[in-house]
Amino acid sequence: MIFRRKIYQELLNWKEESKGREALLIEGARRIGKSTIVEEFAKNEYRSYILIDFNDCEKAVLDAFDKMNDLSAFFNILSYTYGVNLYPRESLIIFDEVQRFPKARQSIKKLVKDGRFDYIETGSLISIYENVKDITIPSEETSIQMFPMDFEEFCWAMDKPNICDFIRDAFSRKKALDEPLHKECMRLFKQYILIGGMPQSIVAFLENTYSFDYSDKAKRKIIELYKKDVQKIKGSYKGKVLSTFEQIPAFLSKHEKRVVFSKIAGGLGSENSYENTFLWLSNSMIANNCFKCSDPNIGFGLNADDSAVKCYMGDTGLLFSMAFGENQISKESLYKEIMNEKLAINKGMLFENVIAQMLVSQGHKLYFYTHFNQEKHRNDIEIDFMISESDSVGSRIIPIEVKSSKNYTTTSLESFKKKFKKRIKTSYIIHPKNFAIRDDDTVCIPPYMAICL
Repeated sequence: MIFRRKIYQELLNWKEESKGREALLIEGARRIGKSTIVEEFAKNEYRSYILIDFNDCEKAVLDAFDKMNDLSAFFNILSYTYGVNLYPRESLIIFDEVQRFPKARQSIKKLVKDGRFDYIETGSLISIYENVKDITIPSEETSIQMFPMDFEEFCWAMDKPNICDFIRDAFSRKKALDEPLHKECMRLFKQYILIGGMPQSIVAFLENTYSFDYSDKAKRKIIELYKKDVQKIKGSYKGKVLSTFEQIPAFLSKHEKRVVFSKIAGGLGSENSYENTFLWLSNSMIANNCFKCSDPNIGFGLNADDSAVKCYMGDTGLLFSMAFGENQISKESLYKEIMNEKLAINKGMLFENVIAQMLVSQGHKLYFYTHFNQEKHRNDIEIDFMISESDSVGSRIIPIEVKSSKNYTTTSLESFKKKFKKRIKTSYIIHPKNFAIRDDDTVCIPPYMAICL
C-alpha cells in the first residue's frame, strides 16, 4: 500500500533544481517510509533505477566500492548484480540505509562529479553520526528531513483528502467548523493519536478492517526494532539511552514533564552523559526534544537553557503503545473505549506529544518556558510551546498552551502575556472544543487546527 506523501514534491524539486549536481540525503527515523517513497519516486520519474539496501547487500557490491578508480567497471557491477540497465541522466541509484556502509556515502563526491546518474541516500540517523569518523562528508550532498505521516497525510490515507482544506479555510476566516464537521475532525484526530503516523501501523489498520489490534502489533514491532538499534550504539552510554527511551511515557505522564539533568544524574553518572543520551534520541529522530528558553525572545536558541528538556516521542501512536502493555489493551477494548470517550486516561500526555509532533513536522524547533517564583517556591508560569512569526511589525513570539480537557484554567498564559506583552503576536490555546476567540484576543483552536500554525 503506497501512501501519498508531501515529501514527494520535495524530491521533484530536488531533481529539477540539482540536475545531477548534488546527491540527496533523506534523514529520518526507521520505518517512517523513506525507502518506499524514494522507490516510488524512482519508478515514476526515471527510466530505470537501482536500490542498494545496505542492510542486506551482496559482497560483490560492497567490494566494488573499494575499486572506484574505474567508475565504468563499478556501474557494470551494479548493473549486472541487480539486472538493471543504467541510462546516463535517466537513471537513479539509491543508497538505502547508507549509515550501514559509510564508504558508500564517501563515494558520493566522485559519483556526483562523474555526472552520469542521480543519487539519493536514505539514512535512519541511528548510527549515521557515529559512522562518519573515518570518512570525508561529501559537500556534493544536500539533506532533507522526513517524519512520520502528519495529520493531513493521515487524512489522505483515511480517504478524507479534502478535510484539511476545510480546516485551513475555517482557520483563515477565524471561524469554527460546522459542528458535524468538527466532530468528524476530532474523530480522525483521535484515530491519529492512537494509530500514529508510522505507515506500517496505518497499513495494518486499513488492511484488517480498521483493526486497532493489528495496528498495535505493528507499532510494537517498530518499538522493538528501535530497542535493537539502541543496542548497536558504540558509546558507553548505550544503557542510559535504552533506559531513557523506555521511560519517555513516565516522563510525559508527570505534571511537570521536563527532565532536569542534575536530578536524574543523582550519583548514577554525570549530567553530560544524560545530555548525550537525550541528544542521541533526538538525532535518531526517535524523539523530539523541547528545550527550556529562559528569556523568550526572537532567536529562542540564543536563550536556551540546557539544564532541562522535555522529551516527546517522534510518533504519538508509538507513545500510546509504549504507555500501555499488550495485556492492558486486551483485544482493542482499550482503543475503542478511548475512541468512545468511555475511559479516563492521561490524555494530556498524548495531546501534548501529538502537538509537539505536528510542530516539528512543520519545521518548528521546540521550546518551552517556566518561571520559578521564589516566594511561592514553585513554578508559577508554565508555557508548553513557543514559536515565532514575522509580520509588518517584525518578528514576535507565539505562546501555545495545550489543554486535553474542555474545562481548564489559563493562569499561566495570562501571567506570561502580562510579563511579555510587547513581545507577543498571538496566543493560542489548543483544546478539544471548536474554534473561538476569547475576550483577551487569545485564539482557542481544536487540535486538528495545529496544522495551520
